[in-house]
Amino acid sequence: MKKIIHIVVFLGIIALIYFLSERYFFRLDLTSEKRYSLSDNTKNLLKGLEEELDVTIYLDGDLNSGFLRLRKATMELLDEFDAYAGKSVKYRFDNPSAGATKEQREKKYEELEKEGIRGIMVYDREEEGESRQKIVYPWVKISYKGKTRNINLLKNIPHKSGEENLNISIETLEYELTDALRIITTTKVPKVVFLEGHDEYPELLVADFMQTLSHYYRVDRGVMSGQIGELKDYEAVIIAAPMKKFSESDKFVIDQYIMQGGRVLWIMDGARITLDSLSTSSRTIGIENDVNLTDMLFKYGVRINGNLLQDVQCSLIPVNTAREGDATKYEPMPWYYSPLLLTVPVHPISKNVAPVKTEFVSSIDFVNDNEKIRKTPLLVTSSGTHIQNVPSIVSMDVINIEQNGFYFNTRNVMAGAVMEGVFPSAFTNRMVPQGVTGAKEIISESKPTKMVIVSDGDVICNEVQGKGSNAIPMALGYDRYMNQRFGNGDFLLNAVNYLTDDDGWMQLRSREIQMRLLNKARVKGMHQFFKVFNIVVPILSILLFGLVFYFVRKWKYTRAISVSKQVEDKKSE
Repeated sequence: MKKIIHIVVFLGIIALIYFLSERYFFRLDLTSEKRYSLSDNTKNLLKGLEEELDVTIYLDGDLNSGFLRLRKATMELLDEFDAYAGKSVKYRFDNPSAGATKEQREKKYEELEKEGIRGIMVYDREEEGESRQKIVYPWVKISYKGKTRNINLLKNIPHKSGEENLNISIETLEYELTDALRIITTTKVPKVVFLEGHDEYPELLVADFMQTLSHYYRVDRGVMSGQIGELKDYEAVIIAAPMKKFSESDKFVIDQYIMQGGRVLWIMDGARITLDSLSTSSRTIGIENDVNLTDMLFKYGVRINGNLLQDVQCSLIPVNTAREGDATKYEPMPWYYSPLLLTVPVHPISKNVAPVKTEFVSSIDFVNDNEKIRKTPLLVTSSGTHIQNVPSIVSMDVINIEQNGFYFNTRNVMAGAVMEGVFPSAFTNRMVPQGVTGAKEIISESKPTKMVIVSDGDVICNEVQGKGSNAIPMALGYDRYMNQRFGNGDFLLNAVNYLTDDDGWMQLRSREIQMRLLNKARVKGMHQFFKVFNIVVPILSILLFGLVFYFVRKWKYTRAISVSKQVEDKKSE
């Protein structure tokens, strides 16, 4: 009877657990960094799916341990997606290199190339020391309601090891997948605008960045008319390298837009000088770039200084090193006026972003301490920087300067920043400027808002190949002489996304997963021990268990026989 009661109770507990699991869904993440926990934003996005989400993972086939980790992390994340999704998330693996013949594989590669999915060549070193190369496609394609989006999972940040880049790729998986999912599921497209009328960069010179933004926003360009509220429909305003002074009416419209919670990306030169002016002469003059915004920015808490930064961490420039009369001979030389700015890893905008290429960049200072405003550096120079005040001579002879601590005696000079909080108006206790229409009153304090400041116009400028109608914009941040693409596009896109992000999506870029790597040297030195250990220990364990089981059983039956004999002896007595 007691056994029957135990069985009934056990079955009742199972039934109760099943009932509760059907009604209440929960998952436990026991990892220290909560690597398997999705954000609330992601869960809400997934719950809103109205149709099945189809995912193709191209990261498959013969992979090394690093890419296997990325593959496993992607699969586990998609399993989490499926657990919370309103409709199912179906994923499958597709190995582009699975073709039986070389022709089949190359055909598959061409098809993927047309879709913008490019493989990378990976060189693996085997235990014997031989190097083996193979093509890997760290890409994912998601499809929803007939729309598709390709996602490159692999982050490739220069100066970081392969293991570090793979770890960063795993850290940003949730952001990358949800970012693509938001693009193809959104029904309301927000708007951003590039201001014109102050000799800002024309559309051709910012075409690549505008194309990137068009995946997220409706991108407009326009001249302000002095009408209050003409910017209110835009999530962010982009001011891209103005060279002419802003009128007081334009400044007032921008100021009141900020006071109502508007966001601005300020990309401005502190000094006026271009590389083109050095093409006909080896020297020119750099002067301060006064566009009548200094007082406005100062009121908000920042100042772009009138100087030029030279840095030992810089891009290269081709220089003719041949003697006069000899054949032309170009060699790459360090162009100190083109610093490669370091991205500060403490903010979602700049975290895990490659160095940003600049040219004739100026320094930035925070001013007017205000407890209502949080200020964070985003871009800084290296530990070897020289500050050149203007007006002064800018000469090609700078390439001959020795890289020593006497000349490059400054470090980590700020050239990009974000400010968040409640800003004071630059027009407090002032009259409404002439030419402004629709202004009923001056708002003296802003709603909580944010702005990003970068002290170099070239950071947003893409190079152009060809002339006239044949001009084609090149990728933003691409340096043809170094054959390398820098982080300009990623940084600026993150900046605009952060400015317009009211739901905290960008915080997903701040996730950190601790690297727990094996000591490769020690593992290699003890690999023979581990081989023997893995073979011998299981066998010894089985033998030990068998012996213990045998003696326990023998002892048990011997004892039972002894007890039985004692009972029989008592009966006979």
